[in-house]
Amino acid sequence: MFEALFQTFEEPEGGVALTARLAAFREELLRRKLTGFVIPRADQQQNEYVPPSDERLAWLTGFTGSAGMAIVLTHGAAVFVDGRYTLQAAKQVDVKAWSVEPLVEPPPESWLSEHLKAGDRLGFDPWLHTSAAAERLAAACARAGAELVAVDSNPLDSVWTERPAPPLGAVSVHGLEFAGESEADKLGRIRAEIAKLGVDALVLSDSHAVAWTFNIRGADISHTPLPLSYALVPKDGHPSIFIDHRKLSNSTRAHLEASADVKEPDALTAALAALSQSGASIALDNATAADALSRLISSSGGKPVRGNDPVALLKAMKNAVEIKGTQTAHRRDAVALARFLAWIDHEAPKRGLTEIDTVEALETFRRDTGALKDVSFPTIAGTGPNGAIVHYRVTRKTNRRIALGDLLLIDSGAQYEDGTTDVTRTIAIGEPTDEMRDRFTRVLRGHIAIARAAFPDGTSGAQLDSLARQFLWHAGLDFAHGTGHGVGSYLSVHEGPARISKLGTAPLKRGMILSNEPGYYKTDAFGIRIENLELVVAAEIEGAEQPMNAFETLTLAPIDRRLINVGRISKREINWINDYHARVRREVAPLLDEATRTWLEAATEPLVQPQ
Repeated sequence: MFEALFQTFEEPEGGVALTARLAAFREELLRRKLTGFVIPRADQQQNEYVPPSDERLAWLTGFTGSAGMAIVLTHGAAVFVDGRYTLQAAKQVDVKAWSVEPLVEPPPESWLSEHLKAGDRLGFDPWLHTSAAAERLAAACARAGAELVAVDSNPLDSVWTERPAPPLGAVSVHGLEFAGESEADKLGRIRAEIAKLGVDALVLSDSHAVAWTFNIRGADISHTPLPLSYALVPKDGHPSIFIDHRKLSNSTRAHLEASADVKEPDALTAALAALSQSGASIALDNATAADALSRLISSSGGKPVRGNDPVALLKAMKNAVEIKGTQTAHRRDAVALARFLAWIDHEAPKRGLTEIDTVEALETFRRDTGALKDVSFPTIAGTGPNGAIVHYRVTRKTNRRIALGDLLLIDSGAQYEDGTTDVTRTIAIGEPTDEMRDRFTRVLRGHIAIARAAFPDGTSGAQLDSLARQFLWHAGLDFAHGTGHGVGSYLSVHEGPARISKLGTAPLKRGMILSNEPGYYKTDAFGIRIENLELVVAAEIEGAEQPMNAFETLTLAPIDRRLINVGRISKREINWINDYHARVRREVAPLLDEATRTWLEAATEPLVQPQ
C-alpha cells in the first residue's frame, strides 16, 4: 500500500541466539584480567540515537531500547532498563543468561555493590561514561572492596568482529535563512558565557552544540541531522572543530574554515593536552563530556571544570527566524496530518488496516510535501493493548490489525530543514467505551491546562507538571512519563535543558519549544496521549507586576471530538477546543484538496455544551 523510507519493521535478533557472544566476551575479560565490565547504551557523546558502530548493548544483549545498561561479571550478568522497557527487555534478552533489573530505582550501582566481591576488577570504557557516572561506579566498587579499571580499549570491540565502521554522513551548511544568526555572532555569545564561567576554554562535546554553533547539519545518526564532531572554544583566539574530513565537501570545509581551524577527530586529545600543560581551566559539559576528557585534562596539568554546557540554553531559545521556520514546518506538517487522519477515518472501519499500514501511510503523506528530510523518531503506532506500551515500536512480529472498538495511538514527527515536529493523536476506531471517553477527557483537560497556562518568567517545568495530571489524579490515575520535552530546530526532537516534568528544574525561557503530552495507559487494553508542541512567548496580562510567559501552540491537527465527554468539561475548555479547531481550519484548510478539506471541516466543528 505504502512504502516507508526512513523506518523498518524487522524484529531485531536477540535471546538465546546471542548467548555465544556473552561467552566470548567473558573469555576476553578473563584474558584482560577483568572480573567484570559495564556496557552502557551510549556513544562518546551520550546521543539519544547512536550509530550502528556504537550499538554495543544491542549487539551483546539483544535489547534495542533507547536507554539501558548491561553489567557482565564472571558469575552473573544483568541488563538494566527503565519502566518503559521492562516488557521489551524481557522479550529481547535471554533471561536464562541475563537478569532484567531497574535502571533508576534502585540504580545499577546497588546491584553492583551486592554482586561484586573484594578484589574484583570492574572495567569500564571512560569514553562511554560521563565523569559523574564513573564516580558512581567507583563508589559502588569501593563499597564492595573492588577496583574500577578504566580500559585503554573496549574489550567488547575485540569480540565484535563484524562491527560496522563509524559513519561518514555528508555535512551540509545550515544557511542563515534557517539559522537566523551567523557563526561569528554565536561564537561571540559563547565567549561571553566562557567569561562568566571564568575558564580558559570550553569543550563542545555535544554534537548538537557544534552543529548549532557552526551552522552545519549532518547525517551520522538516525532521525537527527547530526555531524558527529567536537569543538574547542578558547576565551581568546580561534576555535577548533574536530570532524572527519571525509564528511566535508570543498564548500562545507570553506564554510567551517571561515570561523574555525578544522582538524581530524583524533587531534582533540593532543589539543587538550597542550592547552592543559599551561594549567588551563577547561569547561566540560556534565551531561555529554566523556570521563576520558576529564582524565586527560587532569593528567596533563589542567583543571577540568564540570557544569552545564552554556550552549544548550543558547540553542534552546530560538530566534525569530527559527520560530518563523518552525511555524512554517508545522503548517506543512499539518497538511500531511490532515490527509492521514482523513484516510484513517475512511479506511480503518473497513477492518483491513494494520499498525504498519498507518506508519507507512503517515510517512508517505509527509514525503508528499516534498520537504521531508527524515522522521524525527520511529513512529509509535499502537492500537488496542499495544497503545498502552508507552514507547511501543511495531515490528512485523507484533503488528496488530486495527479493530472496531480500538483506540489507535499514533505519535510521530518529521525533520524539515526549517523545523522539527512531534505530534500525538489518539483516534477512536468505531464507538469508544464510556471509560475511554472519560480517560481521554481527563487527559485533554490536562493538556488544555498546560496550553492555557500563564506563568512568571523563570518558572520551571516541574512547577507546571502537575497542571497536566490534576484531572487524572482526581480519579486516582496518573501517567509514568514527563509531560513534555524540549524540541530543537532541525536538530534533536528531544532537546534540553528545559522540560515539563517532575524533574524539570531548568527555567522556561521565551523562544523555547516544548511538547505538551499528558497521557493515560491501561495495561493490556488501550493507551491515550494528546501532544502538541508549544512555543514559550510573552504573556500580555493587564496589570501584571512582573514579566509573565505563556504558550503558543504550534501543532495544527484536529483532536478527536468523538472521544470528548462534553458534559465533563468547562465552558473555558470548550472555548479553547473550539478556538483551536477554528485556527486549524483557518490555517490548514486552504492548503488541502477538496475531499480532505471537507473531512477537516467536519472534524473541527464547534463543540456545544449540553444545557
